[in-house]
Amino acid sequence: MVVLFPSSSAPRIPGLARAAEAFAAERQQQALWLPVAMGAGILLYFSLRREPDAWLIWLAPGLMVAVFLVARRWPFCGWLCALAAAGSFGFAVSVWHAQRAPPPLSPPPRALVVQGIVQNVQALPQGLRVTLAEAQLGPDAPRLERSIRVRLRNDDPARPAPGDLLNVRALIRAPAAPAYPGAWDFQRAAFFSGQGGVGFAIGAAEVTQGAGEAPPFAGLRTELEARVLATLPGSAGAISAALLTGSQSAIPPADLNAVRDSGLAHLLSVSGLHIAIVMSVSFWVTRLLAALYRPLALRVPGKLLAGCGALLAGGFYMLLTGAQVPMQRSFAMACLVTLAILAGRKAISLRGLGWAAAAVMVFDPAALLGPSFQMSFAAVLALIAGWEALQPRLVGLRGQKGWAWRIGFGVLGLMMTAVLAGAATAPFGLAHFGRLQWYGVAANAAAVPLTSFIIMPAGMLAALLMPLGLEAAPLWVMGFGVEGVLWVARIVAAWPGATEAAMPIPAWGLAVFAFGLCWLCLWKGWWRSFGVLPMILGLASAAFVQPPHILISQDARPVGFFATDALFIQRQQGASNLTRDAWVRLYGLDAAKALPAEGQSPDGKFSCSAEGCRFEAGSSAFFARGSNIMAQCGAVAVIISAEPIRQRCRQSILIDRFSVWRDGAHAVWLSPSGAEVISDRAWRGDRPWVPPLPLPRAAAEPPAPIE
Repeated sequence: MVVLFPSSSAPRIPGLARAAEAFAAERQQQALWLPVAMGAGILLYFSLRREPDAWLIWLAPGLMVAVFLVARRWPFCGWLCALAAAGSFGFAVSVWHAQRAPPPLSPPPRALVVQGIVQNVQALPQGLRVTLAEAQLGPDAPRLERSIRVRLRNDDPARPAPGDLLNVRALIRAPAAPAYPGAWDFQRAAFFSGQGGVGFAIGAAEVTQGAGEAPPFAGLRTELEARVLATLPGSAGAISAALLTGSQSAIPPADLNAVRDSGLAHLLSVSGLHIAIVMSVSFWVTRLLAALYRPLALRVPGKLLAGCGALLAGGFYMLLTGAQVPMQRSFAMACLVTLAILAGRKAISLRGLGWAAAAVMVFDPAALLGPSFQMSFAAVLALIAGWEALQPRLVGLRGQKGWAWRIGFGVLGLMMTAVLAGAATAPFGLAHFGRLQWYGVAANAAAVPLTSFIIMPAGMLAALLMPLGLEAAPLWVMGFGVEGVLWVARIVAAWPGATEAAMPIPAWGLAVFAFGLCWLCLWKGWWRSFGVLPMILGLASAAFVQPPHILISQDARPVGFFATDALFIQRQQGASNLTRDAWVRLYGLDAAKALPAEGQSPDGKFSCSAEGCRFEAGSSAFFARGSNIMAQCGAVAVIISAEPIRQRCRQSILIDRFSVWRDGAHAVWLSPSGAEVISDRAWRGDRPWVPPLPLPRAAAEPPAPIE
């Protein structure tokens, strides 16, 4: 360390001295890596297969003390200690949130009367979906610590509001397990969000008005959504309501898919663009009104009043839309930007983004794993770093005169913004959704101005006029703008090759890409270009991963076989469409094919008959359809059955209905050396959100082994 940071009396080595000087020159950038280290600690916690000991929480304070002891004497060691302290702090925050979360629920498998206080009401294309707190699964059952979400019947005339007591006969299920080992974990997301179960009503709902308390702004959100949908029916009203309340549940699936395929999905998810419009409009309107009132303008700085008004408007909009993760990040950054403007400091900076990221991770560490957090912060990181890198050249171009030049410069800025944000978020979208949108730049060039100058200002005016009952005219203007965005989305989504399915990036590849992106954007020296290498490796990581040859769902109703670059699925009645879609995304395909009843594939990898299907990929597997299952014992590496197998086979691996009932979905890889089988329980390990092993049913005689 003395050589890296030599004192006046220490010998100087030219190469290391220059490296030390370069490192010292990046002193301002070093602090930006602390949120990255904090995120790494959170990822470490969620990658474990068993819950860590609680005493590990106290590593963070010890490392923080070490930072103060060594940072002044050895800066590089101090920085490393600071990174370790930030990582351990992220790890400790995750452990703390997991320990204070209520235990998951295990709802009974039968229909029962559910009672609870309505917390939120969401309009669907057909019917309503309500979220209940203080719910009881039966008249004499205790009140639950977790919320329950129930979809009411389409023909139910009940119109509950937040704060009402709702009684309904429903079938409740725990959140779904992952569709395959390594898939998105709904149970983990529900565990940290406080959700206990989901279900659907099988009877009419009974509502007692005003029997309980509702979250702040829940009633206003429901009332606003209802009035927007009453004024603007159809897709335009559903999207307008989504922009004002944050709920996308009422948008028809066809239009939702068109918006996503055209690369305009970010316009539906209220985030930085929307809160920037709300706060900027509020800032200038407040400043104008303050200037018009002369006594106030002479005594109070107009910028100060405008900043306070913008902060109030932004905070209100964040709470009204449910304080989702992109809004939390956006509002945190907006607060820093507003305070910087009032103080005469630099408004938008990477340091502000780092503070926003740290704040979100402290309050909700599980959000780091979701696409919302990752895509939101990646886009803003690329935009800020890109602006800082290109600012010297753009400032010179901006000084040119002439309206034509200014308009062209504005269009160029919109295109560069779309390119930078799209390039930064595309790998995260590919990892989570398995799709690429190729014409997002063209769609955004037309849709973003409509959103910025027509849709959001008209929506703000409509919200202000609703107490007076005068919202119809501005809502009509807002709906006109939304129809324009929908027209753009439908046109672009219909272009040839607008969206393409691709093999998703694995988790480790996404982490490598994210590290490279941070390296490229956070440093300022010439070595920042080294970040391109891990970014390329992360993008190519899918080529190093062999997807499973066989997938068995958690209920064994769908069973999938990947052969000849196609996914063949055997589906029983009641098989989950969500599981099928997740499997299709895993292989980067557009659709799956039905497993044939008879015949053989062109490459001879599998052949099917009435007894079952035999699959060859180095070693072999057999999917049984008939009753003579044990005839394959020892002849294949894996035997799969959607029904329970009552006998044992020591020469083959057996996967049956009992296997997935105990351990969840299974994935099978075949190779010349044999078969590798991983269950969802083995993949996730013993964590608080993973259901325990189900209790055995009535004791029965052990199956007789087959030698």
